[in-house]
Amino acid sequence: MLAVTLLASVATPGMATARTLTGQDRPELQQAIQAVADSGIAGVQLRVHDKKGDWVGSAGVRTLGESAKPPTDGRFRIGSTTKPFTATVVLQLVGEGKIGLDTPVATYLPDFGFDRRITVRMVLQHTSGLFNFTGEYNADGTVVPGIPWSGKEWVDNRFHTYQPQQLVRLALSQPLRFAPGTNWSYSNTNYVVARLLIEKVTGRSYADQVQRRILRPLGLRDTVVPGTSPEIPGPHADSYYRYQDGDQWKTVDVTRQNPSWISSAGEIISTTKDINTFISALLGGKLLAPALLAEMLKPHATTDPTSDYGLGLFELRADANCSGTVLINHPGGVQGSATAMYSTLDGSTTMEASLTYVDSVTPPGAALQQAQQNLIKLVFCGGGESTRH
Repeated sequence: MLAVTLLASVATPGMATARTLTGQDRPELQQAIQAVADSGIAGVQLRVHDKKGDWVGSAGVRTLGESAKPPTDGRFRIGSTTKPFTATVVLQLVGEGKIGLDTPVATYLPDFGFDRRITVRMVLQHTSGLFNFTGEYNADGTVVPGIPWSGKEWVDNRFHTYQPQQLVRLALSQPLRFAPGTNWSYSNTNYVVARLLIEKVTGRSYADQVQRRILRPLGLRDTVVPGTSPEIPGPHADSYYRYQDGDQWKTVDVTRQNPSWISSAGEIISTTKDINTFISALLGGKLLAPALLAEMLKPHATTDPTSDYGLGLFELRADANCSGTVLINHPGGVQGSATAMYSTLDGSTTMEASLTYVDSVTPPGAALQQAQQNLIKLVFCGGGESTRH
Protein backbone atom coordinates (compact mmCIF):
# COMPACT_ATOMS: atom_id res chain seq x y z
CA MET A 1 0.00 0.00 0.00
CA LEU A 2 1.28 3.39 -0.88
CA ALA A 3 0.85 7.16 -0.56
CA VAL A 4 2.16 10.44 -2.08
CA THR A 5 3.38 13.89 -0.95
CA LEU A 6 3.56 17.28 -2.62
CA LEU A 7 6.10 19.81 -3.61
CA ALA A 8 5.04 22.79 -5.68
CA SER A 9 7.97 22.19 -8.00
CA VAL A 10 6.88 18.69 -9.07
CA ALA A 11 6.72 18.57 -12.87
CA THR A 12 3.85 16.99 -14.73
CA PRO A 13 5.03 13.95 -16.73
CA GLY A 14 4.95 14.42 -20.47
CA MET A 15 6.50 17.89 -20.44
CA ALA A 16 8.84 18.65 -23.32
CA THR A 17 11.89 18.23 -21.12
CA ALA A 18 11.01 14.59 -20.34
CA ARG A 19 12.49 11.90 -22.57
CA THR A 20 10.56 8.65 -23.04
CA LEU A 21 12.78 5.60 -23.08
CA THR A 22 11.73 2.08 -23.95
CA GLY A 23 12.95 -1.48 -23.88
CA GLN A 24 16.67 -1.92 -23.88
CA ASP A 25 17.37 1.73 -23.00
CA ARG A 26 16.81 0.58 -19.41
CA PRO A 27 17.57 -3.17 -19.57
CA GLU A 28 17.47 -3.53 -15.78
CA LEU A 29 13.82 -2.41 -15.73
CA GLN A 30 12.92 -4.70 -18.62
CA GLN A 31 14.56 -7.61 -16.83
CA ALA A 32 12.68 -6.76 -13.63
CA ILE A 33 9.24 -6.81 -15.26
CA GLN A 34 10.17 -9.96 -17.16
CA ALA A 35 10.84 -11.57 -13.77
CA VAL A 36 7.34 -10.50 -12.67
CA ALA A 37 5.86 -12.12 -15.77
CA ASP A 38 7.98 -15.24 -15.27
CA SER A 39 6.56 -15.59 -11.75
CA GLY A 40 3.17 -16.50 -13.23
CA ILE A 41 1.65 -13.14 -14.17
CA ALA A 42 0.16 -13.04 -17.67
CA GLY A 43 1.05 -9.46 -18.55
CA VAL A 44 2.86 -6.46 -17.06
CA GLN A 45 2.98 -2.78 -18.04
CA LEU A 46 5.42 -0.47 -16.25
CA ARG A 47 6.10 3.26 -16.32
CA VAL A 48 8.96 4.83 -14.36
CA HIS A 49 9.61 8.57 -14.08
CA ASP A 50 12.96 9.59 -12.61
CA LYS A 51 15.96 11.77 -13.33
CA LYS A 52 16.67 9.77 -16.50
CA GLY A 53 13.28 10.61 -17.99
CA ASP A 54 10.16 8.50 -18.53
CA TRP A 55 10.58 4.79 -19.23
CA VAL A 56 7.80 2.49 -20.41
CA GLY A 57 7.86 -1.22 -21.04
CA SER A 58 5.83 -4.39 -20.95
CA ALA A 59 6.39 -8.13 -20.55
CA GLY A 60 4.36 -11.29 -20.76
CA VAL A 61 1.37 -11.54 -23.06
CA ARG A 62 -1.67 -9.47 -23.88
CA THR A 63 -3.92 -12.53 -24.26
CA LEU A 64 -3.36 -16.08 -23.03
CA GLY A 65 -2.32 -18.41 -25.82
CA GLU A 66 -0.92 -15.59 -27.95
CA SER A 67 2.55 -14.06 -28.18
CA ALA A 68 1.88 -10.30 -28.41
CA LYS A 69 3.02 -8.29 -25.39
CA PRO A 70 0.62 -6.01 -23.49
CA PRO A 71 0.47 -2.52 -25.03
CA THR A 72 2.54 0.01 -23.12
CA ASP A 73 -0.33 2.51 -23.49
CA GLY A 74 -2.97 -0.06 -22.54
CA ARG A 75 -6.06 0.73 -20.49
CA PHE A 76 -6.81 -1.29 -17.35
CA ARG A 77 -9.15 -1.37 -14.38
CA ILE A 78 -7.27 0.44 -11.61
CA GLY A 79 -9.37 -0.92 -8.73
CA SER A 80 -8.84 0.89 -5.44
CA THR A 81 -6.41 3.32 -7.03
CA THR A 82 -9.75 4.99 -7.78
CA LYS A 83 -9.95 6.09 -4.14
CA PRO A 84 -7.45 8.99 -4.43
CA PHE A 85 -9.54 10.36 -7.31
CA THR A 86 -12.70 10.17 -5.18
CA ALA A 87 -10.99 11.70 -2.15
CA THR A 88 -9.62 14.55 -4.26
CA VAL A 89 -13.12 15.52 -5.45
CA VAL A 90 -14.44 15.47 -1.87
CA LEU A 91 -11.56 17.64 -0.68
CA GLN A 92 -12.14 20.10 -3.50
CA LEU A 93 -15.73 20.40 -2.27
CA VAL A 94 -14.39 20.96 1.24
CA GLY A 95 -12.28 23.79 -0.16
CA GLU A 96 -15.40 25.31 -1.75
CA GLY A 97 -17.25 25.22 1.56
CA LYS A 98 -19.81 22.69 0.31
CA ILE A 99 -18.65 19.90 2.64
CA GLY A 100 -17.20 20.12 6.13
CA LEU A 101 -14.38 17.67 6.78
CA ASP A 102 -15.40 17.19 10.39
CA THR A 103 -19.16 17.43 9.80
CA PRO A 104 -21.26 14.30 10.42
CA VAL A 105 -22.08 12.40 7.22
CA ALA A 106 -25.69 12.26 8.45
CA THR A 107 -25.93 16.03 7.98
CA TYR A 108 -25.68 15.57 4.21
CA LEU A 109 -27.29 12.13 3.90
CA PRO A 110 -30.06 12.13 6.52
CA ASP A 111 -32.11 9.33 4.97
CA PHE A 112 -29.61 6.52 5.60
CA GLY A 113 -29.53 6.46 9.40
CA PHE A 114 -25.76 6.99 9.76
CA ASP A 115 -24.36 7.12 13.28
CA ARG A 116 -23.88 10.85 13.85
CA ARG A 117 -20.39 10.25 15.22
CA ILE A 118 -19.22 9.36 11.68
CA THR A 119 -17.66 12.40 10.00
CA VAL A 120 -16.55 13.00 6.43
CA ARG A 121 -12.92 12.79 7.57
CA MET A 122 -13.54 9.34 9.08
CA VAL A 123 -15.06 8.12 5.83
CA LEU A 124 -12.05 9.21 3.78
CA GLN A 125 -9.66 7.89 6.43
CA HIS A 126 -11.30 4.46 6.94
CA THR A 127 -11.87 5.19 10.63
CA SER A 128 -15.68 5.23 10.39
CA GLY A 129 -16.17 1.63 11.49
CA LEU A 130 -18.58 1.01 8.60
CA PHE A 131 -18.93 -2.62 7.53
CA ASN A 132 -17.27 -3.41 4.21
CA PHE A 133 -20.02 -4.36 1.75
CA THR A 134 -17.62 -6.82 0.08
CA GLY A 135 -17.42 -8.75 3.37
CA GLU A 136 -15.43 -8.77 6.59
CA TYR A 137 -13.19 -11.18 8.46
CA ASN A 138 -13.77 -11.48 12.19
CA ALA A 139 -10.93 -11.86 14.67
CA ASP A 140 -11.85 -15.53 15.14
CA GLY A 141 -11.40 -16.21 11.44
CA THR A 142 -15.09 -16.37 10.55
CA VAL A 143 -16.38 -14.41 7.59
CA VAL A 144 -19.36 -12.06 7.47
CA PRO A 145 -20.31 -12.11 3.77
CA GLY A 146 -21.23 -9.10 1.70
CA ILE A 147 -22.08 -8.96 -1.98
CA PRO A 148 -20.65 -11.81 -4.10
CA TRP A 149 -17.34 -10.74 -5.64
CA SER A 150 -15.56 -14.08 -5.99
CA GLY A 151 -16.18 -17.67 -7.00
CA LYS A 152 -18.82 -19.06 -9.33
CA GLU A 153 -21.53 -16.80 -7.92
CA TRP A 154 -19.63 -13.68 -8.98
CA VAL A 155 -18.67 -15.15 -12.38
CA ASP A 156 -22.30 -15.98 -13.15
CA ASN A 157 -23.47 -12.50 -12.07
CA ARG A 158 -20.56 -10.31 -13.18
CA PHE A 159 -22.82 -8.17 -15.38
CA HIS A 160 -25.29 -7.44 -12.58
CA THR A 161 -25.91 -3.76 -11.80
CA TYR A 162 -25.70 -2.49 -8.21
CA GLN A 163 -26.86 0.94 -7.17
CA PRO A 164 -24.51 2.79 -4.78
CA GLN A 165 -27.39 3.33 -2.33
CA GLN A 166 -27.92 -0.43 -2.30
CA LEU A 167 -24.28 -1.09 -1.37
CA VAL A 168 -24.37 1.45 1.45
CA ARG A 169 -27.65 0.17 2.87
CA LEU A 170 -26.28 -3.37 2.86
CA ALA A 171 -23.30 -2.16 4.90
CA LEU A 172 -25.55 -0.26 7.31
CA SER A 173 -27.57 -3.42 7.92
CA GLN A 174 -24.51 -4.74 9.78
CA PRO A 175 -23.23 -3.34 13.09
CA LEU A 176 -20.28 -0.96 13.14
CA ARG A 177 -16.94 -2.72 13.37
CA PHE A 178 -15.87 -0.30 16.14
CA ALA A 179 -16.87 3.05 17.60
CA PRO A 180 -16.27 5.73 14.95
CA GLY A 181 -12.83 7.32 15.19
CA THR A 182 -11.39 4.73 17.57
CA ASN A 183 -9.74 2.34 15.10
CA TRP A 184 -8.82 1.85 11.44
CA SER A 185 -10.31 -0.68 9.03
CA TYR A 186 -10.20 -0.55 5.25
CA SER A 187 -13.76 -0.54 3.92
CA ASN A 188 -14.97 0.00 0.35
CA THR A 189 -18.21 1.28 1.84
CA ASN A 190 -16.49 4.50 2.89
CA TYR A 191 -15.75 5.49 -0.68
CA VAL A 192 -19.24 4.73 -1.93
CA VAL A 193 -20.49 7.00 0.87
CA ALA A 194 -18.05 9.60 -0.50
CA ARG A 195 -19.72 9.25 -3.90
CA LEU A 196 -23.14 9.86 -2.39
CA LEU A 197 -21.77 12.95 -0.64
CA ILE A 198 -20.40 14.29 -3.92
CA GLU A 199 -23.66 13.73 -5.73
CA LYS A 200 -25.77 15.17 -2.91
CA VAL A 201 -23.95 18.48 -2.55
CA THR A 202 -23.32 19.08 -6.28
CA GLY A 203 -26.55 17.72 -7.74
CA ARG A 204 -24.42 16.07 -10.45
CA SER A 205 -23.21 12.50 -10.98
CA TYR A 206 -19.96 11.21 -9.56
CA ALA A 207 -18.68 10.55 -13.09
CA ASP A 208 -19.48 14.13 -14.11
CA GLN A 209 -17.59 15.57 -11.16
CA VAL A 210 -14.49 13.41 -11.70
CA GLN A 211 -14.51 14.38 -15.36
CA ARG A 212 -15.02 18.10 -14.72
CA ARG A 213 -12.64 18.45 -11.78
CA ILE A 214 -9.79 16.04 -12.61
CA LEU A 215 -9.86 14.36 -16.00
CA ARG A 216 -10.62 17.36 -18.20
CA PRO A 217 -8.27 19.87 -16.47
CA LEU A 218 -5.37 17.39 -16.55
CA GLY A 219 -6.09 16.15 -20.09
CA LEU A 220 -6.56 12.54 -18.95
CA ARG A 221 -8.19 11.41 -22.20
CA ASP A 222 -7.55 7.72 -21.60
CA THR A 223 -9.20 7.65 -18.17
CA VAL A 224 -12.91 6.86 -17.85
CA VAL A 225 -15.49 6.38 -15.10
CA PRO A 226 -17.42 3.48 -16.64
CA GLY A 227 -20.48 3.33 -14.38
CA THR A 228 -22.27 0.16 -15.49
CA SER A 229 -20.49 -0.31 -18.84
CA PRO A 230 -18.58 -3.62 -19.00
CA GLU A 231 -16.20 -2.44 -21.71
CA ILE A 232 -12.57 -1.31 -21.52
CA PRO A 233 -12.29 1.22 -24.37
CA GLY A 234 -9.08 1.24 -26.37
CA PRO A 235 -6.10 -1.14 -26.33
CA HIS A 236 -5.79 -3.38 -23.28
CA ALA A 237 -4.55 -6.70 -21.96
CA ASP A 238 -7.01 -9.38 -20.84
CA SER A 239 -7.81 -10.50 -17.28
CA TYR A 240 -8.81 -13.98 -16.19
CA TYR A 241 -10.47 -15.73 -13.28
CA ARG A 242 -10.17 -19.35 -12.19
CA TYR A 243 -12.96 -20.83 -10.09
CA GLN A 244 -14.42 -24.13 -8.99
CA ASP A 245 -17.68 -25.32 -10.53
CA GLY A 246 -18.68 -28.52 -8.80
CA ASP A 247 -15.67 -30.82 -9.07
CA GLN A 248 -14.16 -28.91 -11.99
CA TRP A 249 -11.89 -25.88 -12.15
CA LYS A 250 -12.66 -23.43 -14.92
CA THR A 251 -10.78 -20.39 -16.24
CA VAL A 252 -12.77 -17.58 -17.86
CA ASP A 253 -11.94 -14.21 -19.40
CA VAL A 254 -13.35 -11.54 -17.04
CA THR A 255 -11.98 -8.49 -18.85
CA ARG A 256 -15.58 -7.46 -19.49
CA GLN A 257 -17.53 -6.98 -16.25
CA ASN A 258 -19.99 -4.52 -14.76
CA PRO A 259 -17.93 -2.49 -12.26
CA SER A 260 -20.94 -1.14 -10.38
CA TRP A 261 -20.23 -3.78 -7.71
CA ILE A 262 -17.25 -1.67 -6.58
CA SER A 263 -18.51 1.76 -7.72
CA SER A 264 -16.49 4.83 -6.66
CA ALA A 265 -14.29 2.63 -4.47
CA GLY A 266 -12.67 1.02 -7.51
CA GLU A 267 -14.35 1.44 -10.90
CA ILE A 268 -12.04 3.78 -12.85
CA ILE A 269 -10.21 2.64 -16.00
CA SER A 270 -6.92 4.37 -16.83
CA THR A 271 -3.36 4.04 -18.15
CA THR A 272 0.05 4.24 -16.50
CA LYS A 273 0.62 7.60 -18.20
CA ASP A 274 -2.64 9.11 -16.93
CA ILE A 275 -2.08 7.80 -13.39
CA ASN A 276 1.40 9.32 -13.46
CA THR A 277 -0.02 12.65 -14.59
CA PHE A 278 -2.68 12.52 -11.87
CA ILE A 279 -0.40 11.75 -8.95
CA SER A 280 2.23 14.28 -10.07
CA ALA A 281 -0.43 16.98 -10.43
CA LEU A 282 -1.92 16.12 -7.06
CA LEU A 283 1.41 16.24 -5.26
CA GLY A 284 2.41 19.31 -7.20
CA GLY A 285 -0.52 21.31 -5.84
CA LYS A 286 -2.48 21.50 -9.07
CA LEU A 287 -5.65 19.90 -7.68
CA LEU A 288 -5.81 20.94 -4.02
CA ALA A 289 -4.88 23.99 -2.00
CA PRO A 290 -1.82 23.44 0.23
CA ALA A 291 -3.82 23.12 3.46
CA LEU A 292 -6.12 20.49 1.97
CA LEU A 293 -3.26 18.54 0.44
CA ALA A 294 -1.63 18.56 3.86
CA GLU A 295 -4.84 17.10 5.32
CA MET A 296 -4.85 14.42 2.62
CA LEU A 297 -1.30 13.41 3.47
CA LYS A 298 -1.66 13.63 7.24
CA PRO A 299 -0.81 10.08 8.41
CA HIS A 300 -3.08 7.94 10.54
CA ALA A 301 -1.85 4.59 11.85
CA THR A 302 -3.09 1.47 10.07
CA THR A 303 -2.98 -2.21 10.96
CA ASP A 304 0.32 -2.43 9.03
CA PRO A 305 3.23 -1.10 11.14
CA THR A 306 5.09 -0.03 7.97
CA SER A 307 2.35 2.25 6.65
CA ASP A 308 -0.11 5.00 7.50
CA TYR A 309 -3.24 6.20 5.72
CA GLY A 310 -4.21 9.79 5.08
CA LEU A 311 -7.38 10.75 3.22
CA GLY A 312 -7.25 8.46 0.21
CA LEU A 313 -3.50 7.76 0.16
CA PHE A 314 -1.11 5.42 1.94
CA GLU A 315 2.30 6.45 3.23
CA LEU A 316 4.79 3.61 3.12
CA ARG A 317 7.98 3.80 5.16
CA ALA A 318 10.89 1.97 3.59
CA ASP A 319 13.42 0.30 5.84
CA ALA A 320 16.79 1.75 6.80
CA ASN A 321 18.49 -0.06 3.92
CA CYS A 322 16.66 2.28 1.54
CA SER A 323 17.86 5.44 3.31
CA GLY A 324 14.56 5.86 5.14
CA THR A 325 12.66 6.48 1.90
CA VAL A 326 8.98 7.36 2.32
CA LEU A 327 6.68 6.43 -0.55
CA ILE A 328 3.13 7.57 -1.28
CA ASN A 329 0.68 5.26 -3.01
CA HIS A 330 -2.63 3.52 -3.28
CA PRO A 331 -2.67 0.02 -4.75
CA GLY A 332 -5.66 -1.37 -6.56
CA GLY A 333 -7.05 -4.65 -7.73
CA VAL A 334 -10.11 -6.25 -9.22
CA GLN A 335 -10.54 -9.77 -10.54
CA GLY A 336 -7.52 -10.61 -12.71
CA SER A 337 -6.03 -7.10 -12.65
CA ALA A 338 -3.80 -5.22 -10.21
CA THR A 339 -2.43 -1.67 -10.16
CA ALA A 340 0.56 -0.10 -8.43
CA MET A 341 1.10 3.65 -8.00
CA TYR A 342 4.17 4.83 -6.07
CA SER A 343 5.88 8.19 -5.65
CA THR A 344 8.62 9.62 -3.52
CA LEU A 345 7.53 12.47 -1.29
CA ASP A 346 9.05 15.08 -3.58
CA GLY A 347 7.60 13.50 -6.71
CA SER A 348 11.04 13.12 -8.29
CA THR A 349 10.61 9.37 -8.79
CA THR A 350 7.33 7.65 -9.59
CA MET A 351 6.31 4.19 -10.69
CA GLU A 352 3.02 2.96 -12.11
CA ALA A 353 2.31 -0.62 -13.09
CA SER A 354 -0.53 -2.80 -14.32
CA LEU A 355 -0.58 -6.57 -13.88
CA THR A 356 -3.04 -8.90 -15.58
CA TYR A 357 -3.24 -12.52 -14.53
CA VAL A 358 -5.36 -15.58 -13.85
CA ASP A 359 -7.01 -14.74 -10.54
CA SER A 360 -8.22 -17.50 -8.24
CA VAL A 361 -8.68 -18.46 -4.63
CA THR A 362 -4.95 -19.22 -4.46
CA PRO A 363 -2.88 -16.35 -3.00
CA PRO A 364 0.06 -14.94 -5.01
CA GLY A 365 3.15 -17.09 -4.90
CA ALA A 366 6.45 -16.29 -3.24
CA ALA A 367 8.10 -15.80 -6.63
CA LEU A 368 5.73 -12.95 -7.50
CA GLN A 369 6.20 -11.31 -4.11
CA GLN A 370 9.97 -11.41 -4.51
CA ALA A 371 9.84 -10.11 -8.08
CA GLN A 372 7.65 -7.18 -7.03
CA GLN A 373 9.90 -6.40 -4.09
CA ASN A 374 12.94 -6.42 -6.34
CA LEU A 375 11.24 -4.02 -8.76
CA ILE A 376 10.42 -1.53 -6.00
CA LYS A 377 13.96 -1.84 -4.69
CA LEU A 378 15.40 -1.21 -8.14
CA VAL A 379 13.31 1.92 -8.79
CA PHE A 380 13.34 3.55 -5.36
CA CYS A 381 16.42 2.21 -3.60
CA GLY A 382 18.94 2.43 -6.38
CA GLY A 383 19.22 -1.32 -6.55
CA GLY A 384 20.18 -1.50 -2.86
CA GLU A 385 18.66 -3.78 -0.31
CA SER A 386 14.96 -4.43 -0.15
CA THR A 387 12.07 -2.14 0.68
CA ARG A 388 9.39 -3.36 3.08
CA HIS A 389 5.85 -3.38 1.77
